Amino acid sequence: MPVAIKMIQPNKTSAVSPDRKEKFQREVTILSRVKHENIVKFIGASIEPTMMIITELMKGGTLQQYLWSIRPNSPDLKLSLSFALDISRVMEYLHANGIIHRDLKPSNLLLTEDKKQIKVCDFGLAREETAGDMTTEAGTYRWMAPELFSTVPLPRGAKIHYDHKVDVYSFAIILWELLTNRTPFKGVQSILIAYAAANRTCTTTPKGDKP
Repeated sequence: MPVAIKMIQPNKTSAVSPDRKEKFQREVTILSRVKHENIVKFIGASIEPTMMIITELMKGGTLQQYLWSIRPNSPDLKLSLSFALDISRVMEYLHANGIIHRDLKPSNLLLTEDKKQIKVCDFGLAREETAGDMTTEAGTYRWMAPELFSTVPLPRGAKIHYDHKVDVYSFAIILWELLTNRTPFKGVQSILIAYAAANRTCTTTPKGDKP
């Protein structure tokens, strides 16, 4: 059975930071618990001499790669809706089990070889939805919900309040991408996207490129 191996850097476990080790442990714990047809299948993990996570190999690549490959065209509407349903089913499953992914984006959505089905991967930022367990260190700017940002400087590891709705926001951005095959907030620096989201203000973007 072909597999995919995610190796944690640096290669020697003894050189990995405590924070990265914690994220690794969290990802392994969550992946070993979740079972869903639209979540990449977890096979195993190792700690020594190198920290690795082993999953099934998805030969279709990522949704991001697929979208790039067909530009300037957009996916067929029926296929886009099918992909959207795959993602929404995973969200429903995770949220019902008290898990927030926090980093839904096209590069974390893998395709089957026939490019007809999506499976979610990369649970390194996922969190169980428990009080006081949410930090500001989550997600990728273009797909991050406003509540994940703060206009007030917070100490590293500071706690803020948010819930499963942050995944819903990311899903909405992905849905827009599926329908338009455009990069969200194209031409805008990531820090400006973060600032605009935190302040609930619009950013200046090229015409037609704002979700």
